[in-house]
Amino acid sequence: MSTLVESPGATAPATQGFWSRLIHGNRRGEPFLRQPQRAIWYAILVVAIVIGAVAFVQRMLHGMAVTDLSSQVPWGIWVAFYIYFVGVSSGAFLLSTLPYVFRLRQFDRVGRIALWAALVSIGLALGFIGTDLGRIERSTFVIAHFHWTSPLSWEVRFFMFYIAMLIASLWIAVRMQLGKTPEAKARHWLRILGIVGIPLTILGVPGASGTLFAVVKARGMWAGGLFPVIFIVSGMVAGTALVTLIYILQRRGIGLHPNDSTVRPLGWLLLALVSIDLLLTFYEFFVPLISFQDAETTIIDIMMTGPFWWSFWFVQIGCGLLIPFAILVSPLRKRAGWLAVATISLLIGIVGVRFNIVVPPLIAPVIKGYPTNNYLPTLVEWGVSMFFIAGGAFVYSLLSEVLPIHEPAATDMKEV
Repeated sequence: MSTLVESPGATAPATQGFWSRLIHGNRRGEPFLRQPQRAIWYAILVVAIVIGAVAFVQRMLHGMAVTDLSSQVPWGIWVAFYIYFVGVSSGAFLLSTLPYVFRLRQFDRVGRIALWAALVSIGLALGFIGTDLGRIERSTFVIAHFHWTSPLSWEVRFFMFYIAMLIASLWIAVRMQLGKTPEAKARHWLRILGIVGIPLTILGVPGASGTLFAVVKARGMWAGGLFPVIFIVSGMVAGTALVTLIYILQRRGIGLHPNDSTVRPLGWLLLALVSIDLLLTFYEFFVPLISFQDAETTIIDIMMTGPFWWSFWFVQIGCGLLIPFAILVSPLRKRAGWLAVATISLLIGIVGVRFNIVVPPLIAPVIKGYPTNNYLPTLVEWGVSMFFIAGGAFVYSLLSEVLPIHEPAATDMKEV
């Protein structure tokens, strides 16, 4: 898509300052949201951030004592959200390569959304894993001390390159939209960054996070070569779902219908990704069940019939697979409202996937005969999670008020 013209109703001058753009809209004259949706959205976020901040202060003052974590269950909901947002970030970035690398112009409207969502999501992932560390100040040690056989050492360095690539790509895409960089030149550099970024993202972001679990031989359902692949695919599902949801809700939030030429390809893409994820989920559980290995079947029992049955059947299988697949495989996929329902279901369901990846394998005793462990997130753990998620949404919205992350209204007048 060529550089877009201003919305006919634009009134904000090109030289306006930061606060003027924040109040009146970005340089293309297009607000992120219109009233009263704008006021309601920011009020909800501020309330959530304030409540979550109380929990975050408790974590910083009292350490890990405010959690239900223990030496038997050292990882919990914060690690689950860490790998969740790593996957969301990688999936959003890979979606951004469709218009810039593969030149699929029907996805142009979500290119900058995907890049900015990817950057915010990786920031959230780092916030969650940093909070989970008992000694946060020691997080720099992995940068200073490298070991080539350590997946964590490699992952940290991949993340550094990945974040730098995201910042560069978003900067170029925004400059192209503002008309400060010629479109041909900007797309050339975005294509180069995307080509470099695709293998870096797949192997070094969700793939590396999956590898951290896959090399832990003492835990059933973790060790194995399929695990990193599951991380990559489910991350692509979550990232695509988030970007699709943001696009639909933001269009609705300014009183317009999402563009049909964008919604329908996103629906087809989500259907393909969910179908692949459904197949991988089948083999993830089918093979361990028919192999009758105690290490795996014990954990599967905990997921399916134990204390986390609700997380498996209702959240992971119901919200994460069956409900969205039923919507996406039907003609409802073509309607923006139903597509939004499918994306919300997917985003909730993949939280369940990540939780079931992290917690149930730690509930099962490592040695037969040991007592079964237990874990239930405390109010502080939920509060800190709300603090980060609401904070991420606030940061995303704030920059979208200032810079042309979303398309001007004049480009999306076609009704679905």
